Amino acid sequence: MTRLFTPLTIRSTSFANRVWVSPMCQYSARDGVVGAWHLVHLGSFASGGAGLVMAEATAVNPEGRISIACPGIWNDEQRLAWRTVTDFVHSQSTKVGIQLAHAGRKASTMRPWDAHHIASPQEGGWQTVAPSRLAFEGYPEPRALDARGLDGVVEDFADAAERALGAGFDVLEIHAAHGYLLHQFLSPLSNQREDEYGGSLENRARLLLRVVGAVRARVGGLVPLFVRISASDYTPGGWDITESVELSRMLKDASVDLIDVSSGGNVAHAKVPVGPGYQVGFAREIRTTAEIATAAVGMITEPEQAETILNEGSADAVFLARAFLRNPHWALLAAEALGEFVPWPMPYDRGRILHR
Repeated sequence: MTRLFTPLTIRSTSFANRVWVSPMCQYSARDGVVGAWHLVHLGSFASGGAGLVMAEATAVNPEGRISIACPGIWNDEQRLAWRTVTDFVHSQSTKVGIQLAHAGRKASTMRPWDAHHIASPQEGGWQTVAPSRLAFEGYPEPRALDARGLDGVVEDFADAAERALGAGFDVLEIHAAHGYLLHQFLSPLSNQREDEYGGSLENRARLLLRVVGAVRARVGGLVPLFVRISASDYTPGGWDITESVELSRMLKDASVDLIDVSSGGNVAHAKVPVGPGYQVGFAREIRTTAEIATAAVGMITEPEQAETILNEGSADAVFLARAFLRNPHWALLAAEALGEFVPWPMPYDRGRILHR
């Protein structure tokens, strides 16, 4: 059996394979409520054979949305809308996760294809928040979170996690990457606080660790809990792989099960060495040094490439994004390319090339 199509069990959840769909923003929700687009979008990956379908960055409160059209899970209307999606994904014998997020200073935008970038108050925009009053390039200056605001963020993540389980999600992922709020606290380039949330690594990691602790306490010990991090800011003086390894050790001690290893996003125009599998080395370093499960992500496009990543011990699973956008049935065809016989949805079974 190929490594890619070997089942994986984390806590109480078993995944049929290690081909996982990465969270991908769709900018297609209304008032944070998902609809038919998300059902078809995420459902197609489930019918396409993925072992885990991870829903996109989903805001834990209204100010945490990246854009005015991003989804949320801060109320029961949103929870019920997500339930329609999770029910269909489960009908395909696939697990489904949700990425719980707060965009911080990179929030309050329009959709990427709109004529302008930052949403005005008349368009539904809002005052953003961050660890410090430092704007991301091209964005308005955020408001620095005070103690009450920090407590509110922690509570919002815990509430959202509980609501996500009520919506039928099997896996929770806390988004601490790509220059969003929790990454903003981690990086010394965006966090210039002088209180217990700034300065040392332990202080800069404090908010994330509080969020992890609150989420785990709220959902119990059976639910897989992932954290997505950016392993490097690709900028001198910024967050790097050394601190990522140390953070991963802290997260393991805090009952996190897997680190979803991405990079970048906190510094505009950082020189990112993009290429096939360009972030895999980070996943390998964290897996071997911090001794915690990892998932690799980033320009993983070919079945043989994904299989090699797992066989060489760089990661325990792979997340694919654009490859699934191009072909929602990537996992089924990858199995055929690797000579692996896996179940197909019966309405699609006649499309097989590989038969028993």
